[in-house]
Amino acid sequence: MLRYYTAGESHGESLIAVISGIPAGLEIDQAFVDRELWRRQQGFGRGGRMRIESDHAHFLSGIRNGKTIGSPISIQLENKDWKNWEEALPVRAGDPAKHKAVASPRPGHADLAGALKYDLPEARYVLERASARESAARVAVGAIAKLLLRELGIDVLSHVIAVGSAANEGEASWDQLVALHAKNEVLLNCADESAEQAMKAEVDKALRTGDSVGGVFEVIAHKVPPGLGTYANWDERLDGLLASAVMSLQAVKAVEIGRGIHAATSFGSTVHDEIGYSSQEDNNAHTRFTRPSNNAGGIEGGISNGEDVVVRGYLKPISTLRRPLQSVDFKTRETVKAAYERSDVCVVPAAGVAAESMVALTLAKCALEKFGGDSMTELLRNFKGYCEQIEKF
Repeated sequence: MLRYYTAGESHGESLIAVISGIPAGLEIDQAFVDRELWRRQQGFGRGGRMRIESDHAHFLSGIRNGKTIGSPISIQLENKDWKNWEEALPVRAGDPAKHKAVASPRPGHADLAGALKYDLPEARYVLERASARESAARVAVGAIAKLLLRELGIDVLSHVIAVGSAANEGEASWDQLVALHAKNEVLLNCADESAEQAMKAEVDKALRTGDSVGGVFEVIAHKVPPGLGTYANWDERLDGLLASAVMSLQAVKAVEIGRGIHAATSFGSTVHDEIGYSSQEDNNAHTRFTRPSNNAGGIEGGISNGEDVVVRGYLKPISTLRRPLQSVDFKTRETVKAAYERSDVCVVPAAGVAAESMVALTLAKCALEKFGGDSMTELLRNFKGYCEQIEKF
């Protein structure tokens, strides 16, 4: 079974990620993993922290001579900002006078709820773990899941479809997403240049006014075979697993599969994807059953149906504002302005990259559960047999 978890705080010494269940023999491309981490740091509207960090995956276990060996893989991501916080956040007992308290909770953040839950006098330790900095560790293990999926012919990419009120109304082709992924400069990761400029204007407005802005990203998993997930048990439905995974990302407040929101206000005859059959072999598909549309987002009845899996995440604006909202002082209970921490203004492109990792991890988990295999040789043999089976259906 594929399992993963992360540890570490935003301004701690490092982030740690552990993933187990990856078959032996998977080649790990260090440059690919590091580039995924780089992609997460990009985007117009990111804050000063991204000028400090240059994330690099330091593999501690589970890999030898560039390939997985079947044991748990652990990864360390150094926090270069630690040197500025070591005295304020010491692991051992330190000088309380050097502690940097978060004296008033920020509306929309975990500050107050976390302090209440863990009986903390203020929100510093809540902030340290609740921060989206944690998602860097998820991107690291997500990159390994992507490398596994690529062996099965599956790729996962994202693009931004809205920032604030600016949106890309057109659909993005897979080739456009591949071109976006190849760029060495990332603005807002939108496939339409004019829409991207309108999005940039939204971020500029937030920058000028001391505000923040959210948006919508879309993750597409390409060439997913039919049969991942199941309708047999509620907690094994692929759409439910994906929704949970993407919703777990910091600041995501809604998740959509395919055109689910549009479908809710439409007649069934206009949204259900009609089914056809092609007598011609298509190298881009696992089955000759065809659909002229993909409103279902590649999932029907909790099972992948052979079309691209499409997941959208709706991201609220970042909670930390340079023009803070009203709050209450933890100690005095008096009305004050919310605390301010160095932060981003817009993180929609970065959230899309993190969501790619969550989608990849979910699909990899489902693929390993279906096809099994303690080694890549065994996994690929099982996968090939299944593909031959559905191609003959």
